[in-house]
Amino acid sequence: MNFTGAHILSIGQFQRQDVEQIFSVADRMEPYALRKRVTRVLEGAILGNMFFEASTRTRVSFGSAFNLLGGEVRETAGFESSALVKGESLQDTARVLSGFSDVICMRHPQEGSVADFASASRVPVMNGGDGSNEHPTQALLDLYTIGRELGAKGRTIDGLRIAMIGDLRHGRTVHSLSKLLSLYNNIQVMLISPKELALPENIIEQMRSAGATVTISDELNNSIANVDIAYSTRIQEERFTSKAEADVYRGKFRLNQAIYTQHCEPNTVIMHPLPRDSRSDANELDCDLDDNPNLAIFRQTDNGLLIRMALFALVLDVVDKVDEFSHEVQWYNSRQQ
Repeated sequence: MNFTGAHILSIGQFQRQDVEQIFSVADRMEPYALRKRVTRVLEGAILGNMFFEASTRTRVSFGSAFNLLGGEVRETAGFESSALVKGESLQDTARVLSGFSDVICMRHPQEGSVADFASASRVPVMNGGDGSNEHPTQALLDLYTIGRELGAKGRTIDGLRIAMIGDLRHGRTVHSLSKLLSLYNNIQVMLISPKELALPENIIEQMRSAGATVTISDELNNSIANVDIAYSTRIQEERFTSKAEADVYRGKFRLNQAIYTQHCEPNTVIMHPLPRDSRSDANELDCDLDDNPNLAIFRQTDNGLLIRMALFALVLDVVDKVDEFSHEVQWYNSRQQ
């Protein structure tokens, strides 16, 4: 695809070579993400960060990625802080805010809302999550993490064995990641969830049509025995009609060090899009896993910075100018100690 000026709305717009291009640019962003160098290539550019649903990692990651490329960030958080609460349409909001910004990142609770917004925007729009539909940049950082974790063991994404665990019906991260995995060869996917929270059938069929082997289970322990990646997800309480309805499924698939040691291969990588629900009735990934070197959840978040920097550089067409507008870091950098 031609990234320059493009919206980033769905995994469906990417071919494998597009993904590999993003990953190649992400690799080049590492000196800047680690504060080994500073670049001002986007000096004067403005990111409009519009988040109408709760977010920590995605919102701050997008903003930090833009700042690290030298740009400025303006944020809107929550409906109550926007004219949408007064009845303004998404299209009118897009027409207005795209006059104030050079690129916009948006999260919204309704499926298809970000694409609707983008249709009226005069600048590129990136999907930070639209309801239970998609989260394309999360899928990209997840796959980038998978590639790095496997690469350290001399493996590639082709031939991946992955278990996806939890709320697969509402989890937009697994929806996008499943679609992304369909671009790769000899993928084996184990889907572990309550039957009521199964991955949508159309996504399962897409993976199977692409040649992936897909197995469905509602039992955790034996299903994680032969996988490279155990990808856990949170019960998406906000997608249920009530907390009580979500509580029926909360804590069904808990992974701790004892279960990991007994059932997983020694080098199985543990991933989670975060936030992990650490409340006692959920505790999806026990804190006793925090010292496990195969717990990659915080490496995932670090990689999110690289992927989002890469997307900004590609969409705003500055990939080949990043180094030109760079200089040495002047402040104390604890990352180098």
